Amino acid sequence: MLATLPLPELLDAFSSSAPTPGGGSAAAVSGALGASLLAMVAGLPKTKTNTPEERAALDEARARLLALRATLLDLVDRDAAAYDLVVAAFKQPKGTDEEKAARKAAIQEAMRVAAEVPLETMRTCAEALAAGRAVAEHGNASAASDVGVATVTLTSAMQGAMFNVTTNLDSITDQAVTDRIVTAVKEIVSAPLQSILLSPMVRGLMESSTRRLGFAHGHPPDSRSVQPEAFATPAAELLGRIGTPEAREALESLARSPLTAIASAARGALDRFEPRRES
Repeated sequence: MLATLPLPELLDAFSSSAPTPGGGSAAAVSGALGASLLAMVAGLPKTKTNTPEERAALDEARARLLALRATLLDLVDRDAAAYDLVVAAFKQPKGTDEEKAARKAAIQEAMRVAAEVPLETMRTCAEALAAGRAVAEHGNASAASDVGVATVTLTSAMQGAMFNVTTNLDSITDQAVTDRIVTAVKEIVSAPLQSILLSPMVRGLMESSTRRLGFAHGHPPDSRSVQPEAFATPAAELLGRIGTPEAREALESLARSPLTAIASAARGALDRFEPRRES
């Protein structure tokens, strides 16, 4: 089990020449780390103002974050297993028409699993960001940097999982499966699950870095600011490449977003939208 390896051994596994663990497992590890940091801040003895209401909110958030961390740890191994399933499907015999049909069906089933596992990682990271809003609102201000690191880590993990969803969707020929996954992606990227990024604690950390270091949004020059808008371009590109009516509907919905970057990316993808041809 990858998730139970000592850290040096886990890093050795990632740096080996073996195809697994790969990016999907790495995204799950990153998400688990981010959820753990938020759970740590939620469990600190002191809260923002030390009221019973804050303590109750943080205890609830901590329990939720620890449950999400457990899910993400499970996804580390599930992602590697999904890749192995794809490899096994491609190795099936194809000497007869019956074998070819069975192999084709096995490949499509394996690709479905390979797309849905990182989709679950993406969703779980989004849920951790949502649970983390209470930590950012009620947590001890001295742990603001921990909340900031957790936010960046979960955001990156969520986007990394999206890349894996995109890659595997390209190989799925069943439009019903594609439409279902597109709908799930739409729900994740269009819902305000990244609200922790808008919290005073995280915003204050960015502004403090801007003042002290002179970096825009608290980030070094030429690096992308971690904002909810950071998902706009990859999400729009994913939906545009899928090319289904459901994907167009999702883009049209995002094009109406009050956030300029999201609306602009969606409109650009709609301009380049090419309907998917039936195979």
